[in-house]
Amino acid sequence: QVQLVESGGGLVQAGGSLRLSCVASGRTFSNYGMGWFRQAPGKEREFAAAISWSGGTTYYADSVKGRFTISRDNAKNTVYLQMNSLKPEDTAVYYCAADTSLAGPPAYDYWGQGTQVTVSS
Repeated sequence: QVQLVESGGGLVQAGGSLRLSCVASGRTFSNYGMGWFRQAPGKEREFAAAISWSGGTTYYADSVKGRFTISRDNAKNTVYLQMNSLKPEDTAVYYCAADTSLAGPPAYDYWGQGTQVTVSS
């Protein structure tokens, strides 16, 4: 079992920045790839970014590429999402998730409760 707790959301003006954190407890954090997802009001949850267990490989949705950076600190059991040049369309609840797959497609079996990010125009 893995417990995930996000923090760092809030209200920011367009063009501003926020850094989200997700602290994991339970099973060994460094075993898992991690992902950030978001869900805007009335929309499906969508992928934002992911990082491999070592931090050596990262993936981004086209909508955030060049503005968001995912990173992790395995010594602190924490994954981060640095969000710069925020836009109103980035407004959503942001969730972190743990990928339990050992190979092949990711399997995000553990999810945090989410943190709200609101970007005003």
